[in-house]
Amino acid sequence: METVVLDGREASIKDVVLVARYGASAELALEAVPRIEASREIVERCVDESLIRYGITTGFGKFCDVVISRESNALLQRNLIMSHAVGVGDPLPEEVVRAMMLLRANAIAVGNSGARLSTVMALLDMLNAGIVPVVPEKGSLGASGDLAPLSHMALSLCGMGECSYKGRRVPSADALADAGLEPVELAAKEGLALINGTQCMTAIAALASFDAWKLARTADVVSMLTMQALRGVTDAFDPRVHEARGQFGQIECAANLRALLGGSTCVTRQGQERVQDPYTLRCIPQIHGASRDAIGYAFDVVSREINAATDNPLIFANPEDPSGGDIISGGNFHGQPVAFAMDFLGIAVAELANVSERRIERLVNPALSNGLPAFLVQDGGLNSGFMIVQYSAASLVSENKVLAHPASVDSIPSSANQEDHVSMGTIAARKAREILGNARAVIAMELLAACQAVDLRGGPDSLSPATRAAYRVLRSAAPMVDKDRIMQDDIQAAIALVADGAILRAAEDALDASADEE
Repeated sequence: METVVLDGREASIKDVVLVARYGASAELALEAVPRIEASREIVERCVDESLIRYGITTGFGKFCDVVISRESNALLQRNLIMSHAVGVGDPLPEEVVRAMMLLRANAIAVGNSGARLSTVMALLDMLNAGIVPVVPEKGSLGASGDLAPLSHMALSLCGMGECSYKGRRVPSADALADAGLEPVELAAKEGLALINGTQCMTAIAALASFDAWKLARTADVVSMLTMQALRGVTDAFDPRVHEARGQFGQIECAANLRALLGGSTCVTRQGQERVQDPYTLRCIPQIHGASRDAIGYAFDVVSREINAATDNPLIFANPEDPSGGDIISGGNFHGQPVAFAMDFLGIAVAELANVSERRIERLVNPALSNGLPAFLVQDGGLNSGFMIVQYSAASLVSENKVLAHPASVDSIPSSANQEDHVSMGTIAARKAREILGNARAVIAMELLAACQAVDLRGGPDSLSPATRAAYRVLRSAAPMVDKDRIMQDDIQAAIALVADGAILRAAEDALDASADEE
């Protein structure tokens, strides 16, 4: 497993996934050290000279006019963390919290936060030691950033609160001691440097963007299994149709569908069996392609936010005058860009599930399935087959429609109206993650139904090589349904294959192999 090096400028969504999900270690780039130290020198000069600067020698939020003495500054930072750790609900998944820790360290590496080098190193040491703070999932307004969840993260860094360590939930002080680490005693500005930013919503967003892009491509593979099971008309994927419109995601999707169908002998041409297919087949490039474009937009926004300085105030050192530099109060903690992106991502992924469920309906409904048995089972009546699979998919799609309502259009003023517009970006990100889980299950159900239909048509021999590879992966975990059994086991197996990327890898590996042969 590679080590991710943080320089505050070039971290990627892939880096976040490697550390958060797969346990890669993280370290600070040497070139980030001078930037961190330069901004820290400015903070310490403000404290030494008793200059009035927000969050450094003053209170926070509505208390921005209250001056704090040098002697009380360490207590100010500790109080900030304790008072702001007010999250509620179930703990965030460990992969999200690991991503938060990584992103917070990377934000400090930008060099505008004013935290000490020792503090960012302590955060990385805790991450690499496998100490994962327990962070409740609810309680952030998304401006001034993710104050509550990041405060729970900072609690563990300071030896307070609880964490997950070696498979158990334990006091953070005990975990730090077992790992040979010392709790951090925060100095001036460091409380804000740790909690005043968008790293919770961005952590969720980075993982969600990665998973959404993978799911969109998986949906292409699964839809082409359905296309072949229903003997779909391929003329609708002709490149001239999509170039005539000029939408990039649509053009790319259509090209991918054509490649996935290459070598199939169970699709039809215009006029052979019918002139055209219903929208759920004919318009796959238009529907999936639009989702691709939306996911791409979210991916770009999140990729920028990963390397952003998002706390307040920001410290700007002057390389030409080390005794100078500026401290500017701004609003980079406001999560509006991420909020919009995650609302858009949730809508885009919900649509992948919407159209997938309609394809399931076409597979199970004998009036729509071009000759397949009702509910994809023999001895119907005695066996219900895939009847309630479609029910479950419909339920998830309906739930997604509720979750897809945008969070970013809401705002509630806080801090005595000092913070009078907030983004709700963390709620948007959490909703997008939940929509993803539901959509993944729906697409897994379509995968099961499509492979069942393929078997009822006579088996996979007439499938294209790419979709046949995906079929075989599914069949290695879930055999054909010849009579009723507990379908939930099959669904969970299919979800795992979709989530892991096994279905997508099988199809894309087959495409690569075909390209190599050519």
